[in-house]
Amino acid sequence: MRGKKCAFLNHVGTNPDSTHKRAKKSCEDLMNQSQHIQHVFHKYTTQDIVDNRLRVKFLIRTARYLALQDSAFRGHDESESSDNRGNFLKLLEVLVEDNKIFVDFISKAPRNAIYTSPKIQTEIFHIYSMKVRKTIREEIGDAKFCIIIDEARDKSKKEQMAIVLRFVDKDGIVRERFFGLVHVSETSVQTLKKEIYFVLYNHTLEIQNIRGQGYDSASNMRDEWNGLQALILKDCPYAYYIHYLAHLLQLTLVAVSQVVIHVHQCFTKLTSVVNIVGASCKRNDELKHAKANEIAHMIALDELETGKGLNQIGTLQRASETQWGSHFKSVYSLINMFSETCEVLINIMEDGVTYASRGDADAAYEVITSFEFVFVLHLMKNIMAITDLLSQALQCQSQDILNAMRLVSSTKVLLQKMRDEEW
Repeated sequence: MRGKKCAFLNHVGTNPDSTHKRAKKSCEDLMNQSQHIQHVFHKYTTQDIVDNRLRVKFLIRTARYLALQDSAFRGHDESESSDNRGNFLKLLEVLVEDNKIFVDFISKAPRNAIYTSPKIQTEIFHIYSMKVRKTIREEIGDAKFCIIIDEARDKSKKEQMAIVLRFVDKDGIVRERFFGLVHVSETSVQTLKKEIYFVLYNHTLEIQNIRGQGYDSASNMRDEWNGLQALILKDCPYAYYIHYLAHLLQLTLVAVSQVVIHVHQCFTKLTSVVNIVGASCKRNDELKHAKANEIAHMIALDELETGKGLNQIGTLQRASETQWGSHFKSVYSLINMFSETCEVLINIMEDGVTYASRGDADAAYEVITSFEFVFVLHLMKNIMAITDLLSQALQCQSQDILNAMRLVSSTKVLLQKMRDEEW
């Protein structure tokens, strides 16, 4: 039978890359003895080998620089006619453009061995990552170590688990090394444990050498009966669990701020003011211009000191739900630029383009000039100035548990003193 229903023609396929045609091409290559790998190797001269290695050396330098700068590799259009072929190819051109010999190495390379494809870039990174892990493994040696685990969803909606190892090196210095990022299909306890053990076993790190576990407050991690810490503790009885101290402080402060109605309302109103003032570049420029005039006026009255790094013109900071330190920066920025913020709001009330913008500015101005808002704003500034010092200290890599406990105790004393003296 011929035509579309012919089984043989359907098997051959119309696509040049069909399975049958690829198998036929592979058979022809196998029968062509002159193209076999052992014959091809013998054709290469010593100079060809040197040229190929130099070419790969430039590619590795380019990839290493872009990775260090956290820059994108690919471009929207990487064709030879494009004016901007992406960071990787353009940087490669910059590295060799001043030397005609090096340009020839890149431009006259065999078309099947240019080595600039994303696949090759990924392979270079894989080799780098293996060398970095090998170096970290040599640093650890036979010493005991702690694991710090956290998981988060990336932009592609994939759950990623970060693994950090904490240990004391041969010089007695505490080290924290990011060891890997593992994609997990689910966040169940068994899946996380399996992936962690696989990474450790793959680099000959003994489970029995674990002396600490650090996770956040997720139930699947910290649960003392069925959580990840409990399962690892069964395999290694000395792997004590310690909650993230800095993260624990953040969770406590956020929870308290939501319980106290006046504080919660203060932050809600603060966010609204920041959104209104920072809604356009024009308003932001007005805010900075007003602050610059205020600084110049205060310097003329000898109310401010001058010097390198002093009297910087900032802007209003937006608070983030996951970073308690950003709340302190937001409160401090509004207090520091309070009069300038009021000035911008008044300008919007008078010259706003729409009725809605003028109404929002009027409501925001009424809020921030109220006694209750200003009182809570200054109260939270004093409280968070104390807790922010503790939060920053707990995030230091060289921090030890005993010093952390002392810092927590001193912070509690300061807060209690503030409460007893009724501020």
